[in-house]
Amino acid sequence: MSINVCMLIKHHPFMDARIFHKEAKSLVKKGYHVTLIVPKRNGFLYDIDLTPFRDKYLKSSFIHEGVKIIAYEDKPQPLKKMYGNVYANTYKGFKEDPLVSLGIAENADIYHAHEFRSFYSGIGIKRALKAKGKEAKLIYDSHEISPDPLEEKVEKKKIMQDILIRMLMEVDHVITISEGIKTWYLIQNNRLPVDVIYNSPPFHKKMKEKQYEKDKMVVCYEGIVHPNRGGIEKIIKITKRCSERIPDFKFKIIGGLKRNQSLKIPSNLKDKIINAGWVDYNAIPDYYEDVDLGWNHSNLQTTLKSMFALPNKFFSYLNNGVPVLTNRSSDRENFIRKHHCGLVIDKLNPSADDYAEAILYLHQRKSQLKQMSLNAREAMENFYSWEQMEQKLFGVYERVLSSRTHYFT
Repeated sequence: MSINVCMLIKHHPFMDARIFHKEAKSLVKKGYHVTLIVPKRNGFLYDIDLTPFRDKYLKSSFIHEGVKIIAYEDKPQPLKKMYGNVYANTYKGFKEDPLVSLGIAENADIYHAHEFRSFYSGIGIKRALKAKGKEAKLIYDSHEISPDPLEEKVEKKKIMQDILIRMLMEVDHVITISEGIKTWYLIQNNRLPVDVIYNSPPFHKKMKEKQYEKDKMVVCYEGIVHPNRGGIEKIIKITKRCSERIPDFKFKIIGGLKRNQSLKIPSNLKDKIINAGWVDYNAIPDYYEDVDLGWNHSNLQTTLKSMFALPNKFFSYLNNGVPVLTNRSSDRENFIRKHHCGLVIDKLNPSADDYAEAILYLHQRKSQLKQMSLNAREAMENFYSWEQMEQKLFGVYERVLSSRTHYFT
């Protein structure tokens, strides 16, 4: 008998790397029937840079690469209403949430939620199906800490925390992206079944070994360019400083700004800061062939989730044999020190000069960079590639399907 899986999404684009390209497509390959219920913005589905798809993906339901896509217009629920519904121990108050209605109609065997608010929708769906006599399973795939103790206002954080604690009593399994976030969930409820499935891509088997030329250095950043992730101003300052000392220095950006906005790059640095833009997921390795070092900065003073985050870009760097330069954090720091695959600056918020000094230091030690590159590839091939994560995902699903539904008090 085929198993129907329904992924619930409130905020992510439907072709999100983790949700669509990794988890959904892997589950389809394994034989599951997978549906993604995904939000529209102003009537359109949207790309990973939030650009709306105006000339394709216009139907409310369609099949894309073996995955059924159902689009909807969201109707956000106020937190106080969510709180009341969660603690009411019924599904009736959830009916105003369009994701709940669509999820119930799918009558799936497993629901897989990807955000705090879609987790809430999953609770309503699970309760509604239970009232009809069906014991559907619910997985919460937490990509970050939510509510973030440093990010949310005190009143909002308290009500979100109370909602989360209640919802965790009804979840069948939690998946997250790092050991640090796993520990955070076990602090909330030490009886939770929690597994870590990293944000890693399929292993890049055809990668050419890095050569690390004497007078050349290409540093790369992948993702949305935002002040909390370093920002364009810091990239400009790093580039200016490093270009003074390295004859052939380049800073490559794979990604950029949201909604087709252009980065403001000074005219005298147009040949130094290369913006490749947003590229097809499967083509990403092609853009790393000339990259020597990957930059991963997170502002850890205003958010706790970044302390424990191991984002897509982190594993994208390593998968392509690119050592990582990052600021002090928990999981990234532990990973790099364990596998000797990068350099950690021992500051929460290093300056552009701090990063430039680190880049210049590594530029003078190309043999160390080359060994870091080899270590990165070895770690990915043996432990962290999506091929390994895929098997963990299958294991979670098998355990969830075989387990009895119960409450974690």
